[in-house]
Amino acid sequence: MVYPSVRNNCTYIVKTFLVYNPPVAAPFHFEHSIAFEPGHAPEILRAIPAFPGVFALRAPRIPLSDLAQPEAQPYLTRAADLRRRISRILAPPEPSTDGKPAQSKRLNLRDRVATIEYTVTGSEFESTLTLYHAATSIFGLVEARRRLRLHTPFFLRFTAENAYPRVYSTNRLSKRALSNTYGPFPSRAAADRYCDAVLDLFKLRRCYEDLAPAPDHPGCVYGEMGKCLAPCNQAHTAVGAEAYSAEAAKVKRFFDTRGESMIVDIGLEREEASTAMEFERAAQLHAQWHKVKAAQALADELVQAIPKLRAVIVQKTASITPTKPGAPGLASETWVDATESEANPTAAVFLLHSGCIVGPASLSTLGVRAVKEQTSVGSSLFAQPLMLQAIPLADETQSSASPIEPTPVESPEVRASTLIAALEGKASAPTDLATLSDHLSLLRRWYYRPEKQRTGEVFFPNINGEWPIRRILRGAARMALGEPAPMAETQRDLAQRNPEDAAQKPTRTKVLHEGRPDVERVVHVIDPPPPPPTFTSRRKSQPRQ
Repeated sequence: MVYPSVRNNCTYIVKTFLVYNPPVAAPFHFEHSIAFEPGHAPEILRAIPAFPGVFALRAPRIPLSDLAQPEAQPYLTRAADLRRRISRILAPPEPSTDGKPAQSKRLNLRDRVATIEYTVTGSEFESTLTLYHAATSIFGLVEARRRLRLHTPFFLRFTAENAYPRVYSTNRLSKRALSNTYGPFPSRAAADRYCDAVLDLFKLRRCYEDLAPAPDHPGCVYGEMGKCLAPCNQAHTAVGAEAYSAEAAKVKRFFDTRGESMIVDIGLEREEASTAMEFERAAQLHAQWHKVKAAQALADELVQAIPKLRAVIVQKTASITPTKPGAPGLASETWVDATESEANPTAAVFLLHSGCIVGPASLSTLGVRAVKEQTSVGSSLFAQPLMLQAIPLADETQSSASPIEPTPVESPEVRASTLIAALEGKASAPTDLATLSDHLSLLRRWYYRPEKQRTGEVFFPNINGEWPIRRILRGAARMALGEPAPMAETQRDLAQRNPEDAAQKPTRTKVLHEGRPDVERVVHVIDPPPPPPTFTSRRKSQPRQ
């Protein structure tokens, strides 16, 4: 009796390992690795840049003689300042008054770390994605999902494979129904609100049972209210089945176009009714148009079918350049952010393809100059990036009779299109639903933040499927150079047309907002021109006889 139970337990353990701990798709490697010694801690920590990034502190390797001892797991996390965070963890313990180390709750790994590995990132979005890749490579998918608290977002699933399709919210992905799954939504409540609003526009069933249509089926309250075609007791006929299939096709088209198909159809019918002088029907169609618009507003632009989910995410770049060489074997002691250099400003570009995130890739904004200063006039033309293209001049040594043709220079549009095409070549359809779920969870966590808290910009393809290259370049220029800053206020009242007239007519001054130190200022006031002479009637001025 003991042997079968042991055999069953072993089988269960093997199955659990294969199902819930799948292998990692791609390994991850940190960009920099430094050996740590407590005696040379100041020099080593000074070599780490003070930039955002992800780091791992690893313990010494276990010798071959002690293989029975379990290997210590590395300390993995992200930080807004790598040098400050690592120095805090590896700092020597504070001594107490009696000379012994003081009792402190602060984490200290100074005597347990042998290697420091880190990767510099340019934004919080890149830090989170890098931390996920590093965690999956070190701990596995299950432990990485637990550490980052990743949960599958909620979607709307359209059961097209069913004889009588329906729509419901779920947080489970299926390869068979991936093309009919729409999302992600910020929460289950948001998915249910959008689902209810869409079903109010159509007569699709809301029951979750496997229907067996029969004339004696009791039906439900939605059928009594006329909000359902009642396939449970009417679709057993050919006419009822065809009507329900046509209604399901309309719902599928509504989800695929995010309501634009219904908006266009109702708009055309409303115009025809207005032309035919059927104003009551036009008013009903107009009310229905507003109802469709309200339902459409409940779903963000990100809500699409997962295989068709494509976007370009632009973030700040993570490129850093050393300015002073450090000690041999160590990194540089001084680092400068390359984004602040106007010689070749760059931005980091990520591609969302079929629900998975690919990147980053560095996009050079050379030739796209974002004006940093905006005049007090407030015209939007001063704040828009300018497209510049350098054309090399002809060699002066050559004769003018045979001028050299200017060499074509790669334009910013071609550069951006080539980079996006390269990212699309690296992307592929997701084969692992666990990885797809994690990428969508990371995307949902970043995208559905308030706009003031969400760093970076996202761009979706146009209706024809092409990328808005100009908008992407402008977004990359804003990430690389920052938003345009307002110029200092110019006092145009001081400018005089004729200096001699200005000397003869001194200007007066006036204090605005007197007593308020932040806004108080003195301005020059020019006397207004004298009013034109008024016309007086001679008849009214003469007394009556």
